[in-house]
Amino acid sequence: MARAKKAETTRVKKADTARVILSLGDDVSTDVIYPGRFMATVLPSETPALAFADHAAFQAAVKAKAIPKGAVIAGGENFGCGSSREQAASCLKGLDVVVVARSFARIFLQNAINLGLNVVVAPGFTADEGDEIAFERGGVENRTKRTAYDVVPLPFARQAIIDAGGLISFTRARLMAQVRLGG
Repeated sequence: MARAKKAETTRVKKADTARVILSLGDDVSTDVIYPGRFMATVLPSETPALAFADHAAFQAAVKAKAIPKGAVIAGGENFGCGSSREQAASCLKGLDVVVVARSFARIFLQNAINLGLNVVVAPGFTADEGDEIAFERGGVENRTKRTAYDVVPLPFARQAIIDAGGLISFTRARLMAQVRLGG
């Protein structure tokens, strides 16, 4: 297993190893992740039930509450392209999954960061459903296929927002720290 280059660590807090529960190709649009016909439902408590609503096997797992926390959704290039609807990131955050993709659409990535969704950018990453994925030493390893990939680290401030659970939690913690310090 060779890596093309050394990368900084990306912190995936949910699990050190996880299974791929859904493997997708390139250009997965927000309409596939969260279909527009459900836009009347925007509550984070309700949107996870509608994630990938047109994917029968995934929906069966959602309804059976068989999506393990920290499970991986594998994407190709340009994951989350299309609209700016934040429900696409919100529904995945509600399922508490990690999205590993070769690249993300800019607006989806920003929505994911703001909502605290764990996202990992790993150029060249490939995985099939059922593969075991490990997050370690600044990379992603597909233990099933015995391949490893470097990750593109998020800027420190963006990773801090994800680590805090999203922009609201991050801001709340900073404000509380200022209050404690009297500033």
